[in-house]
Amino acid sequence: MSKSRVVFVCNSCGAEHMKWSGKCSACEAWNSIIEEFVPEKTHQRAYALSSELKSTVLSAVQKQTETRFTTGSHELDRVLGGGLVQGSVILIGGDPGVGKSTLLLQALSTMSQSQSVLYVSAEESLQQIALRASRLNLSMDHLKVAADIQLENILSIAETEKPRVIVVDSIQTIFTRELQSAPGAVGQVRECAARLVQFAKQTQTAVFIIGHVTKEGNIAGPRVLEHIVDTVLYFEGDRSERFRILRAVKNRFGPMNELGIFAMMDKGLKEVSNPSAIFLSRAEMSTAGSLVMVTWEGTRPLLIEVQALVDESHLINPKRLAVGLDQNRLAMLLAVLHRHAGVITYNQDVFVNVVGGVRIVETAIDLPVVLAVISSLKNKPLPLDWVAFGEIGLSGEIRPVQNGMDRLKEAAKHGFKTAIMPKANQQAKLEIEGIKIYGIDHLRDLPDLFDL
Repeated sequence: MSKSRVVFVCNSCGAEHMKWSGKCSACEAWNSIIEEFVPEKTHQRAYALSSELKSTVLSAVQKQTETRFTTGSHELDRVLGGGLVQGSVILIGGDPGVGKSTLLLQALSTMSQSQSVLYVSAEESLQQIALRASRLNLSMDHLKVAADIQLENILSIAETEKPRVIVVDSIQTIFTRELQSAPGAVGQVRECAARLVQFAKQTQTAVFIIGHVTKEGNIAGPRVLEHIVDTVLYFEGDRSERFRILRAVKNRFGPMNELGIFAMMDKGLKEVSNPSAIFLSRAEMSTAGSLVMVTWEGTRPLLIEVQALVDESHLINPKRLAVGLDQNRLAMLLAVLHRHAGVITYNQDVFVNVVGGVRIVETAIDLPVVLAVISSLKNKPLPLDWVAFGEIGLSGEIRPVQNGMDRLKEAAKHGFKTAIMPKANQQAKLEIEGIKIYGIDHLRDLPDLFDL
């Protein structure tokens, strides 16, 4: 039996320590260090010179086109960058019950009609999987499933069946017998993920790995887990809400921050082909503090409503609450608004919400947020056919954003008549039929907009 050594590993970040301590020196998490037994491996590393080991000029490398195939879901294909790449490893994280297993089970059921697939569950029995597939009215004739928690058994099944696509549900519940720690420990997650990646690259098998998330919303386990895979997807959405958002935060084969929109129905997840129409379910009458923005997510524009509520505060420190955008950015925008436009909010509670559960990470939300705040503060509704986008700098200037004209075309397609945008994005020779453009270059011009 091979010898083993004792290491102390942080369960949050994966950092190793010589001895136990109450606080991790790497990520500063408390009570996260656990004891692990790691077998000593005597690897013979040969660094002798060999004629076969040499570098290659990059221009001499033969470039091959990535072989992609569809998952059967247009929205999932979009997030992956146009389809599933052979030999790729995709990590999907999300809250419990958000629909990760349902999404992949539906995708595998569709793909099983044309190719070999394998669904491996370490959390459910075969009977539970069959009941869920039956409830979703999925085709089960060609869908192969297995229930096991030991990695060696899973890889043995995969080598025998030789599937083109494998789903492992989930990485925190499987273990390898080479380590003595329990499933879910840092060492187990790291080793199991590394061996799944190695298997995918050697056999050109596409592997989906489902991962649990922490209370902060990050995928549980060591950070190296996200580094070694090709694609990291987050499935977002409240279980009490109908809509789910699949977001790519890392993708070696496609764009980042691409969104896929799904609706949770009685028969599983249904793709939303026109998400802008869903996020624009507004009241028939205009209300103060409401404005539509055009955000750019991945490769397409989306129309999303931004709401603001400004009310007199009776607290020493007025509240600042942002849902769907960075709260620190909201505080910065209010400070810039006070300094360069003379709009006072230091004695007001300010609440900002992005409708639909979408989280906006781009800076084009700055101008819509400021307009919504002024509208709520002055209690003056903005017209329903207004749309806005633009970044605001610390000196009050309105900076341009990418794909300005494409955003305008999306707004015009949905019937909007007026667009408030950075002047630098306005092209003199190009006009969008049916939409009037107001280009502004500084915050001092904002109060004049309410008199249009």
